[in-house]
Amino acid sequence: MTYSSLRALFVKRFDIPKEPYLRKAIRSFTIAEKAVFYFFIAVFVISGIALIWRVSNAFLVDVPIRGGSLVEGVVGNPRFINPVLAITDADKNLTNLVYSGLVKLTSDLKTENDLADSIAVSDDGLIYTVHIRTNAVFHDNTPVTADDVVFTIQKIQNVALKSPLFNDWSGVTIKKVDDSTISLTLKKPYAPFINNLTVGILPKAIWKNVSDDEFSFSQFNTLPIGSGPYQVATVERDSGGIPNYYDLTPFDRHLGGAPYIEDFIFRFYSSQNDLLNAYDNGEVESMAGISPEQAVALQKNGDRVVTAPLSRVFGVFFNQNKNKALLNGAVREALDLSAPKDQIVNTIFKGYASAIDGPLPPGVFPWSGNRSTTTPQEIKTQRAVDLLKKDGWIKNSAGYLEKKTKDATIPLSFSISTGDAPELKAVADMLATAWGAIGVKVDVLVFEPGDLNQNVIRPRTFEALLFGEVVGQDLDVYPFWHSSERNDPGLNIALYVNSRVDKLLENARITQDAAEREEDYREFDQEIRADHPAVFLYAPSFLYALPSKVQNASFGSLSTPQERFESIAKWYIETNKVWTIFVK
Repeated sequence: MTYSSLRALFVKRFDIPKEPYLRKAIRSFTIAEKAVFYFFIAVFVISGIALIWRVSNAFLVDVPIRGGSLVEGVVGNPRFINPVLAITDADKNLTNLVYSGLVKLTSDLKTENDLADSIAVSDDGLIYTVHIRTNAVFHDNTPVTADDVVFTIQKIQNVALKSPLFNDWSGVTIKKVDDSTISLTLKKPYAPFINNLTVGILPKAIWKNVSDDEFSFSQFNTLPIGSGPYQVATVERDSGGIPNYYDLTPFDRHLGGAPYIEDFIFRFYSSQNDLLNAYDNGEVESMAGISPEQAVALQKNGDRVVTAPLSRVFGVFFNQNKNKALLNGAVREALDLSAPKDQIVNTIFKGYASAIDGPLPPGVFPWSGNRSTTTPQEIKTQRAVDLLKKDGWIKNSAGYLEKKTKDATIPLSFSISTGDAPELKAVADMLATAWGAIGVKVDVLVFEPGDLNQNVIRPRTFEALLFGEVVGQDLDVYPFWHSSERNDPGLNIALYVNSRVDKLLENARITQDAAEREEDYREFDQEIRADHPAVFLYAPSFLYALPSKVQNASFGSLSTPQERFESIAKWYIETNKVWTIFVK
């Protein structure tokens, strides 16, 4: 079509058919008729517009868009926003957002590639070959290369830096194959090793001139540059130079997609009370790791509390070497039957925990953490009484059970050692009361955490220990239950020995077949439940005060609180309406 023909189309006069007759007819109307006519014309137009609007709305949906801000409060100031050195919650929160690893966790504790384009594992399970994505870049837009990965791992393995991740990488040989490929060689097969690759990667170009002595003092520990979903935009410091405010903004070239929330702001406080006051005053909008009592109070006030199961198991672990009564299988089973697990969950944890009967927390597998029975507690307690009576335990003049043997009279009494955390002491006291009601004499011994670890746990001087085990993202419980881990620094605090369990745990560590590994853990779970080396009580929940304006923030099972940010790219505050056909 030429310019002249197009112009002619626009200036052409379009006539309404029979327009003169229509004008003449309207002129002939009386004033009343004209009013009625124009009224119906207006109704017709308005109805048409309303109909079009309703039809349009029927096909409109809300989609997240970039915008909004979230202010989160954290106890403690960050010192090491660095994946090699991060220790505190403040460190780890920011590190998780600023850095990304070769792989990342999904909501069901599985891994998927992040900086890595592909990962190949050798048939013998010893060599991991990792190819890095060609479009992976740091916040300064420099590419992520094999040199950066090698540099990061070598820093973790550097004894002088005392990285908290040192043990995870001890004995691993890392080699650069080419600019975008590395190989990692293990001394022996270890299937959960893939989870180690979630560690954030440092940019070598920035850190290479920092000596070991200067590493922990470098400015890049508080002004980090990574390749994660957020980058540091603003840092506010106090008069002493300590950071007390961070404003993070989305990194548009993040491989997992840039987050929707425009400003993720962190404020830091010296104590939990200061943080709670800041929340009450509206200075912060979110805070993690709140107590069950705080969660109940917040919800009563109409605030939103998001929960997620933590991959942790709390229970009473028996040291059968220190107490003859605990050598008796019937005694251990009776203690398990009579433990008021539901009362502990509902009274002490206000329902923000799950009662368990086995060594694996809920969420690890579909069946893990499930209760053995739904029998009412009073019936189970009576079964415990009957079981002890059948086994020959009778009450003495003091009202406590004892059992006569050829050599001696064994009293059914023991002490529970635990930390001085309020909830642990409350749980221990509730257990002592419940077990005392069936004739078991229980003393509760409370220790400061350092004293508990050094003088009770490590030398194994306890008779029973109320303690928690953190089942990490690797789902490896070998350190807690394999017989080789009975002595310090091993973590088999029940001093448990079972050759079948040893073989199951050894196989679960080396098999690359997920179904086979799950079956190994299922059989392991059954063996532990049958032996009663501990009374498994509860798995706590992660509690997160989060404003209602933040949408799509949901979590699966978490092994650490910082894992809540694995889905940060999906969180959003602002939305826009678009037609369904335009939604990807």
